[in-house]
Amino acid sequence: MWFIIIFLILPLAEIATFIQVGEIIGTPSTLLMCLITAVIGGYFVRQQGIQTLFKAQNHMRSGQMPVQEMFDGVCLIATGAMMITPGFVTDTIGFLLLIPAVRIILKGFLVRTGRFSMHSNFSSSHHQSYEDSSVIDGDFEHIQEDDKQLK
Repeated sequence: MWFIIIFLILPLAEIATFIQVGEIIGTPSTLLMCLITAVIGGYFVRQQGIQTLFKAQNHMRSGQMPVQEMFDGVCLIATGAMMITPGFVTDTIGFLLLIPAVRIILKGFLVRTGRFSMHSNFSSSHHQSYEDSSVIDGDFEHIQEDDKQLK
């Protein structure tokens, strides 16, 4: 089912939308609009990706599993793919996925339908901070003496 939507229906919808927009505003303006949406979308994907990475690191430092951040990361990868695909339908879907509230609603829907779940044994009681003063960082080298050197 997804194969048909992604590789048949979506390209047909993109072509139909592209033709209609081209008739209204002209071909050069339509092409420029596609380019501008790709650049703007790429900028926002990059910004949100960096923010999501920092949030995930902060959650892991505090011993929490970054479930929402992981889901956001997957959505941002999909958004990036949609933004570089020329067309207005994919750009619209991509821009919708840039809205954090839409991602939260999507995650809730996927959890309710049983299509998304995450189980983990990650807990703060087993978490050891990297800033633990009782940890001594060092290197060692195993030296094996030859029998000839001993004699």
